[in-house]
This record gives sequence, C-alpha cells and structure tokens, in this order.
Amino acid sequence: MTPPHTRRAVITGLGPLTPVGIGKDLFWQGLLSGRSGIHRLSAFDPSPFHAQCTAEVSNLDPTAHLPPHRLKRLDRFSRFALIAAKLAIADGQLQLDSNHPNTRYGVSFGTALGGLTDAESQHSAFLENGPKAINKALALRVFGGASHSNIAIDFGLQGPGTTNANSCASGNVAVGDAFRFIREGLADLIVAGAADAPISPLSFAAFDNINTMSRTLLDPPCLACRPFDQRRDGFVMGEGAAALIVEELEHAKNRGAHIYAEILGFSLNNDAHHMTTPAPDGRPLVRAMSDALDQAGLTPNEIQHINAHGSATQLNDHNEARSIERVFGSRDSNRNLTVTATKAATGHSLGAAGAIEAVAACLAIARHTAPPTLHLEKPDEGINLNFVPNIPEEQHIRRAMNNSFGFGGINSCLVLGAPD
Repeated sequence: MTPPHTRRAVITGLGPLTPVGIGKDLFWQGLLSGRSGIHRLSAFDPSPFHAQCTAEVSNLDPTAHLPPHRLKRLDRFSRFALIAAKLAIADGQLQLDSNHPNTRYGVSFGTALGGLTDAESQHSAFLENGPKAINKALALRVFGGASHSNIAIDFGLQGPGTTNANSCASGNVAVGDAFRFIREGLADLIVAGAADAPISPLSFAAFDNINTMSRTLLDPPCLACRPFDQRRDGFVMGEGAAALIVEELEHAKNRGAHIYAEILGFSLNNDAHHMTTPAPDGRPLVRAMSDALDQAGLTPNEIQHINAHGSATQLNDHNEARSIERVFGSRDSNRNLTVTATKAATGHSLGAAGAIEAVAACLAIARHTAPPTLHLEKPDEGINLNFVPNIPEEQHIRRAMNNSFGFGGINSCLVLGAPD
C-alpha cells in the first residue's frame, strides 16, 4: 500500500440530482443554458410566509431508480441520497452490490436537516390519530446518518461510514473527509456527497422567521436569487443531492477509470463569532482559502476559477467577495480568475449545496467552461472581481476552488485540479 499522505485522491464519478437537471449531462446543460429551477412556492400554501420562492427537484421519477420495496422505507431526503449515489456509481463504471461487500470502500455524506420534513408530516399524523398512525420506518428514516447507511447497505460498502451535519457546508466537508480517508490509507474509494429535502412548512418558516430568505416576488420568480448583485435580499430554499466517487489515484488507474479532477487541498475552520453573521473582519474566511491553497501547494495565481458560496444574502456575499479579493487580488491584478455562484440557478439546497457545487467545479475543469451567475447585473460597489454574469465563459481551467459556508461560522474550501 502507498504510504499515508503520499496517496492522492481523484474524482471518478459524478451524480448530481438538482432542480436544473439530474445526472451530470443534464445538470451541466441546465447551468450553461441559463435555466433556473426557482419558481413560486407551490408545495404548500405560501400565504403565511414572507418568502415566496423555492427550487424543487420536480422531474424525478424515483421508481426509475429504486425498486418499490426500497422506496417504501425511504423518505425524500434518503431517496435523494441513494439515487445520487447510484448515479455517481454508474458514472464511475463501478460494479458494486451488497452481495460482494468491500472493506476498503466507504461512504462520507452530509446533510443540514436530514429527515426533519418527514418527521414533521409524521408528527401531524401522530397528533391526529395517535401512535399507531406513525410510519413504522420513521425511526430509521429521520436521522441524518440514514443517508450514508442506506448507501452502504445497498452497495456493500464496509469501510468508513459517516454523515456530518455542518449546515450548508456539509457537502464540501463530506468530500473533504473523503479526501482525508484516502490520504490516510483508511480506504481506497469513498462515495462522498450530501442530500437535503427541506421544503416543508416548518423548515420554511424557520428560515423565513430569521430573515435569511429572499422576499422578492418578481416576474419571473427566478429573479429572487441574485448572488453578488446589489439588489439581492436573501437565498432561495432549494433541495437536491450530489454524490462524487473519490478514489485513490493508483486504484483508479488500475481499473481504467475516467478521472475528472484531483483533490489537491481542503480546509475547514470556524469564525467563532455568530450563528448567522460572518466575522466582520473576514479573517477566518481568508485563512480558510489560504490554508486550502497551502495544503495544495499552490499560490493564488494558480487558481483559475472559484465556485463561490454566493448565497445571495447581503452580508455573506459581501464578506466572501472581499475575502476573495484579499487572497487572490482584484480583477485588475488577476484577470485569469473567474468567480461564479451557481445557486442563482439551483437555489440553495442547504447541506447538499457544497456537493452539487463540487460537481460543477469538476465539470468546469473537465469541460473548460466557467458556468454563469444568473441575474448578476450590478455587483456591490467597490467589489472588483471577474464574475461570470448570465452566460458561460470558455476558459482553460486547470485549478479550481469550491467555497462552502454554513451557519455557526463554518468555512470550508476545496481545491481541485485537472488530472495529470
């Protein structure tokens, strides 16, 4: 076995499940075409809420991916996780099943809310009809670890198994943890990613009440989400999942796998400041990006593209843009760096966002294109970055960074590079 810390981790399979497309090709087409998954809230009555828009995965037929006996025991969150894993495993051309377990293969997943929406509906049934009305599988569906456990069970993955709950940074952290498992010699292959299905009255009200979601209702509704634009007023709640196959380099080469990108560095820190407001001096975020670069052995001018967290909230977007300028320089001094926020298309799928955006960063490298930030017309005054507004930009991207931040001041940065 290659000694720990000299082992390299590469990404060999992609499985996005998003409001703009399911599977890598439809997802990528959706991002480049300018299609938005954001629409007026229709899953339940929007009238009690200030926020009025969501981004739902509306074109998914679960029966095309999972047999009826499995669907019966899975809520929407776990369905998303398992389907995303199946997509990534198929894309990676892996033959995995529970009849042939592998102790060197594992799962690293993330979520913000797990099965909370399922618990909400079951609580209503309990109040109306008592304990016998509760779905017998509720205890097995509601916990966050149901995501990685179901994936491990279906595919015989007996190596490391974990689900983190690092809020909106969960997906990025899951991929970073997979990177560490590979480097430290604890596994040869990890199915990494995240899933969230938060669109229900209780979850929607929770975020609505703390004034983090956009209250804009324009025609068309997709204009509600405008990352880095002066008119932004909050994020749009979305849902979805993504899985990535993270694999030790020699293991991937030996089986002839297609390599999308290599994971070069990962960092994780905390503002230690406030649950929702970023540290005003931006130093923890600057340190997170700098630490990821240091681990990758790269200088700032060796990064050509950043998929920004870009949630379209006032403080977070401004803080991120300022921090990017402090690390990488302004547009005037670093014209080779493009910055994109894909949440304008997909909405903010909470814990799943970082994994979805990691897929976008891999495809940006593989397909030499920076996807656009929709509805970006007037960036904040004083911000001088090379954003990619509204239409994609052809670009030879060798190195990319994926930023993902969460409640509680969580900052995570992933550095990806083109394969050798």
